[in-house]
Amino acid sequence: MIIVNVKEGESLDRALKRFKKKFEKTGVLRELRSRQAYEKRSVTRRTQVKKAVYKQSLNQDNG
Repeated sequence: MIIVNVKEGESLDRALKRFKKKFEKTGVLRELRSRQAYEKRSVTRRTQVKKAVYKQSLNQDNG
């Protein structure tokens, strides 16, 4: 359960924005979408490798 303490004089929009940020970090929606359809292990591994290669290429360009 996500708890967001609303500070004195803080607008509701600000508190809602903090809630959304915390909710996004938990990864609930991402996991829900991934569970909607079964994906074979080999496909999952392949996508993970692609992501890793992409991230590594970004790090090499910046560094």
